[in-house]
Amino acid sequence: MEKPDVIGAIFGQTEGLLGTDLDLRELQRTGRIGRIEVDVKSTGGNSEGEITIPSSLDSAETALIAAAVETIERVGPCTAEITLNNVEDVRTVKREYVMDRAKGILKSMMEKGMTDSNDASDKIKESVRTEEIGSYKGSTCGPALMDSEEIIVVEGRADVINLLRYGIKNTVAVGGTSIPDAIVELAKEKSVTLLVDGDRGGELIAREFKQKADIDFVAQAPQGKEVEELTQKELFKTIREKVPASQFPARRGTRAPTRERSGRYERKERPERGGRYERKERPGRYSRSDRDRPDRRRPMRDDREPRAPRPLRLKVAQKELFKKTLGELVGTRAACIFDDKGELLGKVPIAELPNTLETLEKPHTVIFDGKLDFKIGSAAKISGVRFLVCMDRETFYTPITVVTKKDLE
Repeated sequence: MEKPDVIGAIFGQTEGLLGTDLDLRELQRTGRIGRIEVDVKSTGGNSEGEITIPSSLDSAETALIAAAVETIERVGPCTAEITLNNVEDVRTVKREYVMDRAKGILKSMMEKGMTDSNDASDKIKESVRTEEIGSYKGSTCGPALMDSEEIIVVEGRADVINLLRYGIKNTVAVGGTSIPDAIVELAKEKSVTLLVDGDRGGELIAREFKQKADIDFVAQAPQGKEVEELTQKELFKTIREKVPASQFPARRGTRAPTRERSGRYERKERPERGGRYERKERPGRYSRSDRDRPDRRRPMRDDREPRAPRPLRLKVAQKELFKKTLGELVGTRAACIFDDKGELLGKVPIAELPNTLETLEKPHTVIFDGKLDFKIGSAAKISGVRFLVCMDRETFYTPITVVTKKDLE
């Protein structure tokens, strides 16, 4: 017994056994069955060997192929017996290799101390911001200081860097408690917002700045925080809550004086009403008192009669095509796809139906030997299918017209 005898017996004796969809020659031609390997050794007039068949089919179809090969009873002129030894999923072996290899790569990376991508990104952004920092007559400033009508004055260089981090570029730093004359002159030309830390030192700087320069607004960081450590949300909230310089410093947590407190006028008390406010009902409208009247109540959803299902309307030619095709597909576990003119576009196994629909142009009707599930329904909806004809269906909503075997009886 030679290797060609075994391969010939496999193809010859399984031909037509499982139908055209699972014919070994067709499966090998389409690449779903790989090259069949046979290793035969003959000793003492007997031949023994091993047959290996690579398969990319699903588990059910692979099991059918294996069972079909076991039915071979003769190889050439000799009586033969073939027994299934093992069905192995090579993806499991590959997955284990990938996991082991990934562990080794990660360990190597950790030993070398590779920089995290986020750290690298932060370093690049920080370097760009540092390059954007400029100088205005000896004071640290942002790149848009002279181009902006409104500027923000902060205490130090770190504050300028933090504002640049969040896209605020019209900034300049005083660099300490002594306010440079250049910034005092600049404040005469632009609208100035002074942004200080949320401590006693920030209040002192604000008071000194008000005495020496013309500023318009003052914004102070939250209590106990410095401008250089504010998050984006805290920073923008602080700037939005700026107050006119004439009103700073204001006591934190107190409300502005009301007219009543300032003594301008006394609040007038509303006269007490004798009883609960009653709403006047307009004539002819539905009133609350009508709720107690059975003849005026709206019927509830449960009181209404259930809607009858819409009758399925099919043309005579459509119904005949659906019934005939579905009858021919019984037991094949296959699907036929038609265009809008009733021409057959292809016939595929149900397992490949969702992928096949993605490759076809304008499929109109799908008739298959099986139960409609959500996966097939979703693929058909995306592909623009109008009719789905099947043996049975699961309960779910779909805009496609679904016709079952029971509908065609």
